[in-house]
Amino acid sequence: MDKQANRFFEAYPLEKLMQTITTGLFLVNTEMQVVYWNEEAERITGYAATDAVGKHCSFLDGIPCDKHCGLFEVDQAKPITGIGCSVVHRDGHRIELTKNIDLLYDAEGELIGGIEAFVDISRLKKLQNNLKEEVAERTAELVQEQRNLSSVLDGMTDLAYICTADFEISFMNRAMQEFFGEIGVRKCYELMHGLPRICDDCPLPQVVKGDIVRQERSLPITGRTYEIIHSPLYQADGSIRKLGVCRDITARLRNEAELKQANADLDAFVSTVSHDLRSPLTPMIGFAEFLLEQYGQKLDKTAVSCLTEIESSGRRMQALLEDLLTLARVGQIPLPEKPVSLNRVLDEVCQELAVQILRTGARIEVAELSTLRLPESLLVDLFRNLLRNALAYAVDSNPLIEVNADRGHGRVQLRVVDHGPGVPVEERELIFEPFQRGIRGDQTSGTGVGLATVRKIARLYQGRVRVEETLGGGATFVVEFFDQA
Repeated sequence: MDKQANRFFEAYPLEKLMQTITTGLFLVNTEMQVVYWNEEAERITGYAATDAVGKHCSFLDGIPCDKHCGLFEVDQAKPITGIGCSVVHRDGHRIELTKNIDLLYDAEGELIGGIEAFVDISRLKKLQNNLKEEVAERTAELVQEQRNLSSVLDGMTDLAYICTADFEISFMNRAMQEFFGEIGVRKCYELMHGLPRICDDCPLPQVVKGDIVRQERSLPITGRTYEIIHSPLYQADGSIRKLGVCRDITARLRNEAELKQANADLDAFVSTVSHDLRSPLTPMIGFAEFLLEQYGQKLDKTAVSCLTEIESSGRRMQALLEDLLTLARVGQIPLPEKPVSLNRVLDEVCQELAVQILRTGARIEVAELSTLRLPESLLVDLFRNLLRNALAYAVDSNPLIEVNADRGHGRVQLRVVDHGPGVPVEERELIFEPFQRGIRGDQTSGTGVGLATVRKIARLYQGRVRVEETLGGGATFVVEFFDQA
């Protein structure tokens, strides 16, 4: 030891240094009697040095060190580190410790005792125990959830399976087992799709990230088509498996195809019939007009009346055929790329109906309507039928017809407001059915198809139509669409 070190230990004696150590520390002689006890040992155990020095170390009632200390056992290497034990605090409660022990020798190498350094880990131990309990409790909950999930899946008629992150199927419900039987250890792409490799559109990478993936796939073993919903299934160990639920949509797809074909056949039939019926109507109306113009003065009143009725009936039939064609073709027009100006559509419709507007003395006020992303031809049909309806039923007592719109909350409401006699409550649904007219229908011309066409256009684009009472009297027709502008 050099001079500087000697001066250091003369100024700071060993006992004074040991008192500054932040670890509990005590020394024993070869009889296991305490000969030194530092302040940290006093703080941890509650025993002062005057209580401990001179006593056998077993007064701490250590477990397991009072049965097997190991300090003076010759066949156990020293030092011994990281031993876990517990001792009794002075107030009676137990303290969890971790400690290191070693032997002490004098300058001549003779064994004179031992040293023990220890740290209180009671709080840490308690936290660990609490964490273990929480983990055990949560694990039990997850296991129960898995059992509940299995019960639910087994009760389903849809095929359902679970596969691991390495594509192995770990569970199949009863409905799926009826098709596949006992499968052993199989990869999902082998079992379900008969492939030797991972599917090109495999959803598993997305699912393990927490995404839900929907697919439409055919399964070779069943020969049917399914909508498969792939969902993440969280495990107790924190891993994610994939839950696949397969809903058989074979019948639905077949019905959709049959419905599309039936609609196509119906449209073709309506077009053919309309064309075949219009062909004889044109000369019928023309001959009636010719006879009235050329020979009207030579015919008696009965003959003139008959010819007039033939012409009127022909024109009504012609109007009905045109309306039926319009109703039939709704749904065949895709959405335009750009929104359509509603004010421009209204100008076009008003010009088309100019003769009827002048004849009835109607006054149409159109507000600023902005734009709407729907086919222009269908918007023309919609406004044409609403305005024709108002001109036919509402302008006798008050000639004002108002057209306005509201936009907000993702929806657009178009309104055609009249101030006529209104629509009775019991007729407000009936008038939107084909060939159905209100109680005043017998007093006006019309086919009973116009408002049905308006409703079909609205439904086609996930909208709706209704009629309300106008404040002060009259009818307000409201057509509402999702805002697709």
